[in-house]
Amino acid sequence: MQKEIHPKYIDKAKVICSCGNSFTVGSTKPEMHIEICSNCHPLYTGNDKVVDTAGRVERFKARLAKKTPTTAKKAVKTAK
Repeated sequence: MQKEIHPKYIDKAKVICSCGNSFTVGSTKPEMHIEICSNCHPLYTGNDKVVDTAGRVERFKARLAKKTPTTAKKAVKTAK
């Protein structure tokens, strides 16, 4: 095995979640920031939590809100 080609392994690397939870793991980085962990993931907690970092849910709801009234107006016009 060649020497000095592998990164330094850190036994107690700190992982910090956006929910505030922190724990230690073995890694090549001393500290990592993550968005979701086992304490806040819906699969493990059983709670429905929408994880939206890019505003996708709001954009979808806005498009849905725009679309719904137009279909209702067309139904009213044909009924007359």
